[in-house]
Parts: sequence; structure tokens; C-alpha cells
Amino acid sequence: MKNVVILISGRGSNLQALLKENLGCAIRAVISSRMDAAGLNHARAQGIPVAIVANRDHPDRESFDAALAAEIDHHDPDFVVLAGFMRILTEKFVMRYQGRLVNIHPSLLPAYPGMHTHARALADGVKIHGCTVHFVTPDLDHGPIIIQAAVPVLESDTEHSLAERVLREEHRIYPQAVRWLCSGKVRLGMDGRVINEGGVTLGTSLISPALEVA
Repeated sequence: MKNVVILISGRGSNLQALLKENLGCAIRAVISSRMDAAGLNHARAQGIPVAIVANRDHPDRESFDAALAAEIDHHDPDFVVLAGFMRILTEKFVMRYQGRLVNIHPSLLPAYPGMHTHARALADGVKIHGCTVHFVTPDLDHGPIIIQAAVPVLESDTEHSLAERVLREEHRIYPQAVRWLCSGKVRLGMDGRVINEGGVTLGTSLISPALEVA
């Protein structure tokens, strides 16, 4: 069975979604960059070891990443899962876990990397928005894509309502991505592309606004 470490910084909604599912792996630890992260309580309630590597205790990104890597390696994970981890990681850290470090982002990458994705999507008038699970690379929010989910953008949408609709899909696809990784169905190839080893099927199309019936 594969070992997984999950990194968080806040309330841990994606962490909760992961903990509710049978992922086919052992979650060895939940590590937070903030002492007051609510997600730590969810891990404790499940009997999962927790640790805090607070960014405020380190003078720069390099020293923070070194301390974080030391804590991660203590748990000997096969995969490191970012679930609302609000820190930009250094290239050295990312390459240390190349092919084993994954993240979920609230947009259909490569569209809208970075912050405020829902507001930017609404401002641009896009008709379809969504979320992406991807391998992490030094190029922020541009790693090879494992799975995406799309939702329609409604005329009545606010940033909040669109965020809620996308978050529901995040809670569906992140456990699926972790299951694929832990079962060996998905991996990162030597050429930097995602390899599907079988059993990964495509769903139906989403078209928004819907097509008219002739």
C-alpha cells in the first residue's frame, strides 16, 4: 500500500473530501503551514498524525522548504498531496518530489493560474469553468494534468456561487486522482506527460449554454 502525506494551510475542505473516501493508500500525516489551520482538527479526529511547519518561523522560502521536506521525509511518503496549501514552493523542493507531488487548482488549467480564478472567469465572460488536479512543477499551476472537471457558468453567478459549484467538483475529482496514483493507473512519464495505464475512462461532454435540439 502506498503512503501519502497531505499538506494544508486552512480549513481543509479538500482534506475532508479525501479522508471520507477509500483512497487505497495510507495517509501517514497531515502537515500544516499554519498553527491555526482548521483542517488539523479533521486529521486528529481520524487519528492521523499531524505536524506544523509554520512559515512565520522561517526567514525565507528556502529555509521553510528545507524544514518542510525534512518533516515530509520523516513519514516516507510515495506521494505528497497539496490540499489548500498556500505557499509557493521553491524549484529545489518541487524537483525533490518530482512525479510524486500533486495539487488541485480551481480553474481549467492552463487558464487562470494563480489567485482569484473565479472572479477572473466571471470578468472574462467564460461559459465553462472548473478545476484541475495536476502534477506540480516549478512553473506555477502549469504541471501535467491528471484530471479536470468542468461546470457551466450561469448568468446569475457571483464569485461565491461559482466557487461553491467548482468546489463540489474538486471534492469529487481529487479523491479519484489520488486513487489512480496509489493504484498505479496514473503516473508521470519520463517525457513529462501523464501516462494512463488503463482503467481511466473519459466522461460525457459538457456544453454550456446547451445545444438546441433541431
